[in-house]
Parts: sequence; structure tokens; C-alpha cells
Amino acid sequence: MSAEERFDTFPRLLGHHARVRGDRPAIREKDRGIWQTWTWAEVAREVRLLAAGLAVEIVRPGSGTPVAEGEVGEVVVTTFTKDYPLIRFATGDLSAVLPGTSPCGRTNMRIKGWLGRADQATKVRGMFVHPSQVAEVVRRHREIAKARLVVETDASGADRMTLECETAAVADAALPGAIAASLREVCQLRGEVRCHAPGSLPNDGKVIEDRRRHGE
Repeated sequence: MSAEERFDTFPRLLGHHARVRGDRPAIREKDRGIWQTWTWAEVAREVRLLAAGLAVEIVRPGSGTPVAEGEVGEVVVTTFTKDYPLIRFATGDLSAVLPGTSPCGRTNMRIKGWLGRADQATKVRGMFVHPSQVAEVVRRHREIAKARLVVETDASGADRMTLECETAAVADAALPGAIAASLREVCQLRGEVRCHAPGSLPNDGKVIEDRRRHGE
């Protein structure tokens, strides 16, 4: 295993520094006008204590609904520390849960590295569209397992949006029209709807995909 592979995550790199240069300065910060120094060993200990008090979830952006293991979503954090309590704080970062147990023996949840940003709002025909609006459309139709709003430019140069939906079963012929009506009501914009089999949409955490080439 190369050095890059051994230290490809923050915990591995931090653990290495704590072992090799534990008593050397890692961080300096100014507190009430006085500079404080933290060694690598102290930083590693604080990170372990902090991680032990965190509850981490991976949710679908805009809805707060937990996603399946391995599916990309937004990192949401809860901690009940008295100094800085947080309840389901949306970080805006995308990641996914790693299966299995850590090689170091820790049994807590592990997540992949940073996989992008969850703030995917875009403007279509002068109106902002947010992931929460897509989530509302999905909420209204229980047949939808997952949805992705794709925004493109049509042949005439106008904005076109299509809601790509994974449906759990063979979709009723009237379902796309019903979803399109909800899309128009929620977003105040007309859009097309396409239904697909489960597992058809990319696993990248995107709820809104803007394919337009701005500035060209």
C-alpha cells in the first residue's frame, strides 16, 4: 500500500501524525488574546471525543429523509454538547455511508469523503427552484421512490425542465400527468415527467441537475 493510500482519509492521517509527532504543535489559536498551542496527540484525542458524541445521518437533499446505505445524500449532524448543541444540522455537504466495520475496530458509522455540495437551487424562466420543492412533489405521490429534476435548454433556446422519477411498480398511465400537475402547482412552472424503473437514476445525491451551459 502506497503512502497516498495509507493516508487517504483524515482519521488515518491524523492518527499517523499523533503517533509520529504526538508532542509537536499541530494547531495554534488565539483565545482571549492569548495564543494556545495544541499538539497532534491533543488534537487526535479531541477529535475522537467529538466523534463519539455525534449522531450523523445521510439524507436526501431538500427532504431530510434518510437514504439507504451507500446512497449519496446530504450529511446531517446532531450533537447535544452544552456549548454548541445542534439538532439535525444540515451541513450542505454530500457523502454516503460506508458498509462494514473500520479496520481499526471502531464500530461507529463511517462515511465516504466529500462528494459535493447539496445546495442545488437553480433559476428556471425567472423562478427559483429548490430541492425542497422537488421533495414536496415526491411527497404527494407515494409511487415515486426517487426523483431528479433536470433543467436543459431546448432547440429554441428556452429553458426546459423534466422530472425524472423512479417508480416502485409499473406506473399507471395517468401518473405522469398527475405528477406534472403537482410540479406545476409547487414550482409555478410547467415541466415534463418521465417514469423509470428503480435504480435507473444516478447515485450522486443530486435532486436538481442543471445541464444548461451558462455564458455561452
